Amino acid sequence: MIPSALRQLGTTSTVAARRGYHRPSIAPKPSLNIKHIRENPELYSQTCLDRNYQHQKDFPHQIIEKFEEWKELQRDARIYRQRIKDIHKTLGAIKDANNSVQPQNDTELLQQARQLKLKIASIELAEDGCNERIDYLASSLPNLTSEATPIKSEPRLLGYIGHHPAHPASTDDNRQRDHVRIGSEFDLLDFTSAGTTSGWGWYFLKNEGALLEQALIQYAISVVREHGFSIVSPPSVVYTHIADACGFQPRDQGGEQQTYAIAQKEEGAKTNGRQERNPEKSLTGTAEIPFAGLKANVTMSETKLPLQIAGASRCYRAEAGSRGAETKGLYRVHEFTKVEMFAWTARGKEQAVFDSMVAVQKEILHGLGLYCRILEMPSQDLGASAVRKVDVEAFFPSRRSKNDGWGEVTSASICTDYQTRRLNTRVKSTSSAQKSEFPSTVNGTALAVPRILAALLENGLTTLKDDLEDGGRKGEEIINIPQVLHPWMQGSEHIVRPREI
Repeated sequence: MIPSALRQLGTTSTVAARRGYHRPSIAPKPSLNIKHIRENPELYSQTCLDRNYQHQKDFPHQIIEKFEEWKELQRDARIYRQRIKDIHKTLGAIKDANNSVQPQNDTELLQQARQLKLKIASIELAEDGCNERIDYLASSLPNLTSEATPIKSEPRLLGYIGHHPAHPASTDDNRQRDHVRIGSEFDLLDFTSAGTTSGWGWYFLKNEGALLEQALIQYAISVVREHGFSIVSPPSVVYTHIADACGFQPRDQGGEQQTYAIAQKEEGAKTNGRQERNPEKSLTGTAEIPFAGLKANVTMSETKLPLQIAGASRCYRAEAGSRGAETKGLYRVHEFTKVEMFAWTARGKEQAVFDSMVAVQKEILHGLGLYCRILEMPSQDLGASAVRKVDVEAFFPSRRSKNDGWGEVTSASICTDYQTRRLNTRVKSTSSAQKSEFPSTVNGTALAVPRILAALLENGLTTLKDDLEDGGRKGEEIINIPQVLHPWMQGSEHIVRPREI
């Protein structure tokens, strides 16, 4: 008979199906604060409701139920173990009495002990089932929410960067200042050829468009270095369990595919004669994932904190959005380059690092001359790992009919110990003998190329009032290049429309 705990848990393949992947034995062992969940079930349930995690809202109470079942199993196991001890004492007394009791009684006692051991083995399996179910339920819960975060779906305006573009609003902006038109006519973007080679959601950057990508990367790297970030170039492929530990699951709450899984042989090497499965791998959606994994199963000294790193990487997103005006062009794509900031910091010191990252974002965007607004994002917009998130949205003239022209270009998040607990990243105090603790992580976008490039094309478009020495003629359109990018654009201050494409 299968214990109820095992029946409710299901097989390992069932748990893998719930996760969306198979968790290998090499994965970092998470240390979730399950006690805090048991002691505050309503807090976690309300957090799920506030974040629209409807499926998980009952998980905290299910954890309590499973924990009570586990305690009952523990009590039964203790009783059976005590009976076995009593039997062994009786058998010892029989031996000391020189077999004064008949051997048949001896055999009966041994048989009772065997039966009790079988019951204990069954209980231990049920205990494992309870623990695995509790771990699954706990790991599926989102992080708690900061008091600074607006509840539900409406963000709170925190401020602006720069000044509104001088060019007047026009009903023709949707096309006239559309970066797709601009990029195509200036021979900077090619979506048609990319559609042939890769499909919808990919693109070619050409000529000054490709140079602008590299210039933006170098500009962002130069700024983050000035703010003390060490530069790291991360891999674009990660184990799926590392991504999951960071709060990025193969599918979102609505069941939409989020990541690109890498096809590979399912069977791996043999360990102790047992066939192992190859750990599943995915393309990274953001450098936040490999950056967090950089310190998986590592204990750092508190003197290293805050440890701040940044770097450029290619990012891959399966959910590039539905086809249509709202997602066309560079605004939502499957692959792009992004410069990411990431930091480990002591608990309670997250805010200072977070504020520093937002300041870097402001500096970069102000240097590019973009008009932006800063938003405190609401609970329903937070990822699983974040307790707080601030987004910066830039003004896109072509998107006036969508959200008044605003579109997200950067974000910054505080994740407290959500990621470090799941990745077994610890920090050891040098001043006391206390146990190691889990540091907090903070992450932020320094610069995501496609949307910034689109914003620069749309806001930098202007009409010449006089002829230019390098070929531009009065009355023609040109694209002004922000001064901060000139060092990486071979001295070019603007992009002129080519005479022939």
